[in-house]
Amino acid sequence: MKVLMLGWELPPHNSGGLGVACYQLCEALSKDEVDLEFILPYKAEHSIEFMKVSAASPTGVLEIIQSGIAYDSYKFIYSDGHEEWNDIYSQVRFYENAVANMSKNISFDIVHAHDWLTFRAALRVKQIKGCPVVLHVHSIESDRAGGNPGNPLVREIEEISMLAADVIVAVSHLTKQSIIREYGIPGDKIEVVHNSIDRNIFDPIDDHNAYRYLNQMKSQGYKIVTNIGRLTVQKGLVNFLHAARMVIDQVPKTIFLIVGSGEQYQELVTLSSDLGIGANVIFTGFQRGKNWRDSFSISDLFVMPSVSEPFGLTPLEAGFYGVPSVVSKQSGVTEILHNCLKVDFWDVVEIANKITAVIKSDVLRETLSQELDKELLSLSWSESARKIKTLYNRHLEGVTA
Repeated sequence: MKVLMLGWELPPHNSGGLGVACYQLCEALSKDEVDLEFILPYKAEHSIEFMKVSAASPTGVLEIIQSGIAYDSYKFIYSDGHEEWNDIYSQVRFYENAVANMSKNISFDIVHAHDWLTFRAALRVKQIKGCPVVLHVHSIESDRAGGNPGNPLVREIEEISMLAADVIVAVSHLTKQSIIREYGIPGDKIEVVHNSIDRNIFDPIDDHNAYRYLNQMKSQGYKIVTNIGRLTVQKGLVNFLHAARMVIDQVPKTIFLIVGSGEQYQELVTLSSDLGIGANVIFTGFQRGKNWRDSFSISDLFVMPSVSEPFGLTPLEAGFYGVPSVVSKQSGVTEILHNCLKVDFWDVVEIANKITAVIKSDVLRETLSQELDKELLSLSWSESARKIKTLYNRHLEGVTA
């Protein structure tokens, strides 16, 4: 079985969990004898051996340079020497056309596309090749807009694509219900396949943490409460900072570490100042590699207060590094993660209460960490890959029948 996989990012050139989930799912599928070719919108070195990785370059373009991490504007350098900047919507259109042209010379049985950025390309491939299309939904526009309608163009792409797809994969039951609510897609067309985690992907922590200042503060009795993710309205960080104000009133020796970048950066920095907690809040910007790992290992508690989180891998990642979590009930990961503290994203008082309880009780923190570690042992991407392969077979049988 050969699958044409369409995605917008892969590690190490990723901005968040989407690229990580794609990588780990594809690795698990390859172990189950699925032949994969993954098409990205950019050229980069990934050093991936278990699948072929190709770049979808528009005709006449020599190089595509990202201005940011993965979702900002792109500079196109053409073979005749001229350059032009294209926003994300133009890039989606270029990607669609390039993938359509590439697909004519590639042999595959099924196309599997991840999130709205690649959905149009998947439908073009279906039009050309007549193959089944699997649309993998890691989030929808209302999630990214923090429960608001969001961008009407993106909503149109999502709705039309899902109506035309053969099958939709949702990363949680929460996401499935969101798709039904927002777009009226029949529930029997949507299969839930949870994301997962494999312990063997993580690099170990070394003895020298990159956050030397925080190490020094911890030696003086401070506790570190961390959030890692994009700084967007979806992630609920305004409520997180208001909760932080309440926590600091109870436990002054608490530092809040916020790791990530995004359009809310200036707003959140200003809010922390306005709340009078600027000295207790550290913004690191986007991190990867050792700094990313050390953000977890320096922490006493991880908090994911998302307004709407289709899944949310970071509490699982935190658990690998021995850090317990407080997670919003509006997160898909809570469907498979039981050894964490859960709270409604809007309940600032309860968020503060749960944070305070954990950082004041070594016994509670250690118990949560130990039980979470046991739970993580039962998780693996192999089961998710098995479910995906079953979907492939089911729809290929329909084509050949």
